[in-house]
Amino acid sequence: MFPRVTQVRYIRDYVLELTFADGIRAELDFKARIVGRGGVFAPLQDTAFFSKVRVDPEIGTLVWPNDVDLDPDVLYSQATGTPIPIPEMA
Repeated sequence: MFPRVTQVRYIRDYVLELTFADGIRAELDFKARIVGRGGVFAPLQDTAFFSKVRVDPEIGTLVWPNDVDLDPDVLYSQATGTPIPIPEMA
């Protein structure tokens, strides 16, 4: 399990600056993950709504007012280029 998100800052459009518990800071562009997906992601296409992102301190990841959240391990992997470890089968 990777470090959790501790801070988020809206930069512009679909770009956020994330800070992780280990001090890693990165800007990520979420446009490809949001635009055109529909469903629960539809409200996030409005950048005014997208900018209402916050960190849920209990789960250490990004959340929006419509309860959409993203996997913090995936966010850390994308921020650092570190592959997500795949557990070995016993």
